[in-house]
Amino acid sequence: MQDDALALFARAGIVVEESELNSRKLIIHSADEKYAFILVKPGDVPTYVEYGVADVGICGRDVLLESEADVHEPLDLKFGHCRIAVAGKREVIGQDYNLLATVRVATKYTRIASTYFQEKGVPIEVIPLTGSVELAPLIGLSDRIVDLVETGRTLKENGLDVIEVITESTARLVVNRASFHLKRVEVGELIAKLTEALQ
Repeated sequence: MQDDALALFARAGIVVEESELNSRKLIIHSADEKYAFILVKPGDVPTYVEYGVADVGICGRDVLLESEADVHEPLDLKFGHCRIAVAGKREVIGQDYNLLATVRVATKYTRIASTYFQEKGVPIEVIPLTGSVELAPLIGLSDRIVDLVETGRTLKENGLDVIEVITESTARLVVNRASFHLKRVEVGELIAKLTEALQ
């Protein structure tokens, strides 16, 4: 997502020099020194923006849904397209849930999974994992998984398939609520540049 984001900023006239990108700095600047970029994990972006140490940020909609961060989300940046989906072994595809039995669901999206199955009235036990979620149903840790699916190749290569798509996800520009008002001109200018670059 970082490469797509930097390419979008470049199209918007906000360029970061290669020397900055090739450094190990976690805070880098645009060539004109007008913008500073804080490089953090996608899952941490809403926190940095919500708490105002960054005025704006870019992260996936999946991250926003899971964090429930209190931020503005003014732009869909149209890259990083993925699906948040329920997946499982091929033999469970097409089987209805037994509403009297608890389904074990492995995921790093514990909030999204809990909300989704609660709305369906399906009792689940969430098994939180941080990686290699596809492994869980293969070794009997879970009945299903909820994970981010881009092409589905990893699922297929592990004998799994998408059962249900919960929602779609793309990269989003998020803005701190206070910055949105207190730095209206600067934030508005950035949103306008990115909007034009998306055309």
